[in-house]
Amino acid sequence: MTAANWLQFGLLVGMVLVSTPILGRYMARVYGASGNGAPGDRVFLPLERAIYRITGVDPSREQRWPAYAFGLLSFSLFSVLGLYLLQRVQEWLPLNPTGVANVPAALSFNTAVSFTTNTNWQNYVPENTVSHLVQTGGLAVQNFVSAAVGIAVAVALLRGLTRHRASTIGNFWVDLTRTVTRILVPICVVFALLFVSQGVIQTTRGFTEATTLEGATQTIAGGLVASQEAIKQLGTNGGGSLNANSAHPFENPTGLTNLLQLFLILLIPFALTYTFGRFAKNQKQGWAVFAAMFVLWFASAFLAQAFETGGNPRLDEAGATQVVADDQSGGNQEGKEIRFGAAGCGLYAATTTGTSTGAVNCFHDSLTPGGGAVTLVNMMLGEVSPGGVGAGLYGMLVFAILSVFIAGLMVGRTPEYLGKKIQASEMKLIVLYILAAPLVVLSFSAASVVLDTAQSSILNPGPHGLTEVTYAFTSAANNNGSAFGGLTGNTDWYNTTLGLAMLCGRFLLIVPALALAGALARKQTVPVSAGTFPTDTPLFAGLLIGVVLIVVGLTYFPVVVALGPLVEHLGL
Repeated sequence: MTAANWLQFGLLVGMVLVSTPILGRYMARVYGASGNGAPGDRVFLPLERAIYRITGVDPSREQRWPAYAFGLLSFSLFSVLGLYLLQRVQEWLPLNPTGVANVPAALSFNTAVSFTTNTNWQNYVPENTVSHLVQTGGLAVQNFVSAAVGIAVAVALLRGLTRHRASTIGNFWVDLTRTVTRILVPICVVFALLFVSQGVIQTTRGFTEATTLEGATQTIAGGLVASQEAIKQLGTNGGGSLNANSAHPFENPTGLTNLLQLFLILLIPFALTYTFGRFAKNQKQGWAVFAAMFVLWFASAFLAQAFETGGNPRLDEAGATQVVADDQSGGNQEGKEIRFGAAGCGLYAATTTGTSTGAVNCFHDSLTPGGGAVTLVNMMLGEVSPGGVGAGLYGMLVFAILSVFIAGLMVGRTPEYLGKKIQASEMKLIVLYILAAPLVVLSFSAASVVLDTAQSSILNPGPHGLTEVTYAFTSAANNNGSAFGGLTGNTDWYNTTLGLAMLCGRFLLIVPALALAGALARKQTVPVSAGTFPTDTPLFAGLLIGVVLIVVGLTYFPVVVALGPLVEHLGL
């Protein structure tokens, strides 16, 4: 890695460390952790009251966990149906300057589910498939509200962990509204303007026909890209307005926009750990979770950059040089943008797969086997390094509760977390949470490599083909949305099964998380004793990292990683 690569990595780390307590403290006040109101009440409270009057929501009425879950599920169902219908009739609606036709049924289902579940898997070319109205009134709206849903679940779990003898965990509609109006929209406005200043396009025009210096004709896409780009990254969504995503100069034109995109991706997931500390009235609890997330992200980012800058040993054997020089950026350049290089690709890929973002500034199918393994393992971790907005925190808290239970079994200490005894009922919910995504990934992957219909979509047989299939379902079930190329995903089989994987990976995890919040909220806090295992120390952060790696390793490594990226790496 060059000095510039290290500088970019260092700047990103510094920005995360500085922003985490600032935004985390603000979000804690937004969600009522302090009980003293929140900054901006004079501006936002009248807007929120108007929204509540229109929608018939009583903001003072809190909900038990089944009602909270019912509101979330009904809202998500309405979102899927509305977005599906919008795609099916876009041909006859305004803001369609390029005249794109209605989206086919199977693809509409896949896309509607994808954006509602915060996955943003795209089995289509955006500029040729969806209109500006669908992009802004459908997909961009879901980028906001699907992110808000994930944050709401995390906040509900925080209330469950920190309340005593309570029957409620908040109000879903209030949490949803406050997240959109007070957090997502204001930050996105600022960063959308920054992106425009750097050359990210923002126009309602369609295609522009230009003549090149050689006399050829080039078709240049338009669109409301800057506004989509801000929420795409901040909400860890990942679906771009253009097919090349953040490798396209209209979405990501400069080194500064690349750095800002990386920062936006990490901003809320890490800041929520500080919010957790505020809820717990013990900031060390939040820093312990932050440390576990940070170590996993930092390690994956370092490894991905090392693999990609190391290049392909087959080229060394052939006498080619892959070192950094004046006329080349060095490393594995296949599928890379020259302005970002191999290291920039590795950092971006590790960050987007460590979260549920799915955006790309290079093409993951062209990563080295080691680099591809990093992205795959990141998603298999359940995306807790640091994970998606909200989803990363409640996923890591599930692992934290599992860790104290395991520690209690190993050393004979009482399994408690934040003073709440962890018993059989909570462990059943945690087991359901942990098993849901792997079951979907392994089942659909197995079916796809044996069924003739699915096999015809695999363009690269052998270990790499297995990795492509597994990557697709891992990405879908963990609501990431990135993909290896080389797999034809726009078929009835993959549109349907990937859509089902997204639904399972989202809601079969959210419901147990909310049930866990309800169960913990009802418990009384027990006083700290000599048998209490401390969960605010570096030792616990290390234990938490170990449990995450062991659980994921036992689940996936024997079949998926060993037969895919590992075999391919050993074959180089």
